[in-house]
Amino acid sequence: MGASCLDPAWLAAFDATLVRYFALDHAGAGADTAVLQRYADLPGDQAAMAFAEDYELARLDWWSWGRV
Repeated sequence: MGASCLDPAWLAAFDATLVRYFALDHAGAGADTAVLQRYADLPGDQAAMAFAEDYELARLDWWSWGRV
């Protein structure tokens, strides 16, 4: 059972949010279908942020890039 059993639009929103704020997608974060199913009741973008909080992902510090 792979991530293909999830709604493709939901997974795209989940991944887009992770990439935007954490520079990785669900595969890069190690999230398999069992993990993703725990968040499937939320919209994809909200699910990604809940996942990131639960797994303590480090958010990008984009506003400081190039200001060293």
